Amino acid sequence: MIASNGERPYCQAHVDPLAGLRTPQDPPWDVYLTGTVFLDIIFTGLDSAPVRGTESWARGMGSSPGGVANMATALARLGLKTSLAAAFGDDHYGEYCWDALEQGEGIDLTPSRTVPGWHSPVTVSMAYEGERTMVSHGHEPPPEEPAPDCPPRARAAVAALTPGTRAPWIGQAASKGTRIFADVGWDDTGRWDLAGLADLEHCEAFLPNAEEAMRYTGANCPRAAAHALAEHVPLAVVTLGSEGAYAVDGRTGETAEVPAIAVEAMDPTGAGDVFVAGFVMGTLADWPLADRLAFAGLTAALSVQEFGGSLSAPGWSEIAAWWRRVQSVDDQDPTALRRYAFLEGLLPQVTRPWPLRRAVPTIGFGRSA
Repeated sequence: MIASNGERPYCQAHVDPLAGLRTPQDPPWDVYLTGTVFLDIIFTGLDSAPVRGTESWARGMGSSPGGVANMATALARLGLKTSLAAAFGDDHYGEYCWDALEQGEGIDLTPSRTVPGWHSPVTVSMAYEGERTMVSHGHEPPPEEPAPDCPPRARAAVAALTPGTRAPWIGQAASKGTRIFADVGWDDTGRWDLAGLADLEHCEAFLPNAEEAMRYTGANCPRAAAHALAEHVPLAVVTLGSEGAYAVDGRTGETAEVPAIAVEAMDPTGAGDVFVAGFVMGTLADWPLADRLAFAGLTAALSVQEFGGSLSAPGWSEIAAWWRRVQSVDDQDPTALRRYAFLEGLLPQVTRPWPLRRAVPTIGFGRSA
């Protein structure tokens, strides 16, 4: 297991991980996704969970687009051409999130829209002891409005499956040749009926966590659950928390398991989204299954060392700085280092010293009076 700690550099390098695969006939986008964008306000440096009847002070605070924006940002920072369909309020929060995603991250918002009079949903996240507590507020979401060419042609799409509900866009995207990668949230109904995930039939890969995988399959261990899921979807990937991840390719019978990277976690917000983004990128780049798992786990590990969802998603500069750093540690396990040697030819040169932090976006900073 490779140990990694420290802060992240703020210089960012552009890497196109699909450069060698692109052709003039490619879809305009690498990844499409849709969902709800929240404004996330994150408090860090809390010594403990808030106590009823008392006031707690946080040593750090930041703000960023959250919700589906966590995934969109993670994909874009890994060099994938990302298109997002979402509703944005016409308040300052909505303007901030739109600008941060379009101008700051280069995400295509052509399928998105601003809804007059709709208040942006907000989540306040409090991080302490490697955990988080969240409070959210939002109004009834605006009705969906079909947009032209939506979903757009894309190599891949990331979907959140909802038990008992079909999302028509998933089947539409799959019919255009888009490869669907899906995760799932907690089943509040308590049924945990795999047949209720109707859109799983359109998916190339399904990426639940260990608890979700076992509940959906009735298996008594995550690895057995992955094999059971591979009977329903071509590729099953089960995240194992501090133990890493395990994957089964139901088409070939190939399996892969990669241990987690040991880190000092500050805030786990968005780590699951970062993992999925890393796995999608590796899959589109045609990497071996074990390399995809290792890369996804690495990006997730780097993200939990910072606070916030989209704020913490690593780009290629952070990944390159980590790789240079771990190679310089005298007592690193050579076998563990070889696990990530596939990155060597892809990473940009990092000239800034490690570690450096980049500025944390806060609403209102940088705007003229």
